[in-house]
Amino acid sequence: MNPKWRERKPMKCPAAHMSNPLWTKDFVFTTLANFFLFFGFHMLTPTLPVYVIEMNGTKLEAGLVVGIFTLSALITRPFAGRALDVLDKKHVLLFGLLVFTITVFSCGLAFSIALVLLLRILQGVGWGVATTAYATIVSDYITAERRAEGMGYFGLSINMGMALAPLMGIWVMTHWGFTSVFFIATASVVLSFFFSRYISLLEQPSKRVRVKEASIFEKSSLLPAFLIMLITFAHGGILSSLPLFGLEAGIRNVGWFFLAAAIFMMITRSIVGRITDRRGREFVLLPGVAALVLGLLMLSISRNTPLLMTAALFYGSGFGSIQPTLQAWTITRAKPERRGIATATYFSAFDLGVGIGALFVGLLTKWLDYSATYRISIILMIVFAAVYIISMLKEKKDASANPSNSNAVI
Repeated sequence: MNPKWRERKPMKCPAAHMSNPLWTKDFVFTTLANFFLFFGFHMLTPTLPVYVIEMNGTKLEAGLVVGIFTLSALITRPFAGRALDVLDKKHVLLFGLLVFTITVFSCGLAFSIALVLLLRILQGVGWGVATTAYATIVSDYITAERRAEGMGYFGLSINMGMALAPLMGIWVMTHWGFTSVFFIATASVVLSFFFSRYISLLEQPSKRVRVKEASIFEKSSLLPAFLIMLITFAHGGILSSLPLFGLEAGIRNVGWFFLAAAIFMMITRSIVGRITDRRGREFVLLPGVAALVLGLLMLSISRNTPLLMTAALFYGSGFGSIQPTLQAWTITRAKPERRGIATATYFSAFDLGVGIGALFVGLLTKWLDYSATYRISIILMIVFAAVYIISMLKEKKDASANPSNSNAVI
């Protein structure tokens, strides 16, 4: 990586934080807008498959409404990242929100499963554009000295949506029906659109330079992208299999794992950002991956709710430590005018890990039980630690060979 794009570690003193305000109007509005987008989306996560079944759909079709959406978003993200680096970011964001809003509302009017699946494809396009745009835009408001802390707080909007919306969606579906689910989800995304209208973007680099350098992935992001893919590979396996694991293990309500894990992710995110900015990534990533190992191990032996909740404590703390730290590192490694495609590269790897992980666990369960697949996932955590330690040692070796860049962070 070109040394001129490297950023130096901040001085370890409170004054650096005071001189670089984080909670600006634009940061707050972007975070709120992101929360309402994720809230609207996650209201549909547990309810859409039920909606398809109620339309006399098969279990395969119910699964397709999730899988086809993920595939659509995955394909869209690289092109969304390129658009963010070449076009006006706010226009790109509002386009994604508009597509997502229309398709969420239209799902409630769909008269066939085929139409629902088509709407989910378009919904994935809107989601891929909007979520990539928010993560890119918010990084422009955060100074390098507070990047991990800022991305951690921004990530709280994601975790709060993930924790609250599924419960709300199921409650509304049970008491008021599907029409109310789609109406409230649409209203939430409209609020996201409202806050986005009042976001002020910073001056962007020359479009001529950005067009010349535009591509559909960012090389500097490949290392953190690979690392997050290892994590979400295991995460995708848990997301897809935990209800069935509950039946296998005799645990009545495994939904508590998701709620508890989301809460501990939120708690951890509010702490680890400052540690990363002041001490370095290794003080967060390595303990984080150790927590994930403990979480997976305890999950694999869970046979009651208290043990399941303890597993969620470790798992949520580990995931909440690693995800925002790697996202902040992705932004740090990229040139300012390449942050859009860098963010897209990172989230594409995130989505890819979830999708492949879910498929892999499904294949393994032909021969193994779910407990065994969770223990096998620990191998991915070991690979994560090994790859990161090797990259950290290489970074220190390069810093020693170039004393003028001894404080650089790649």
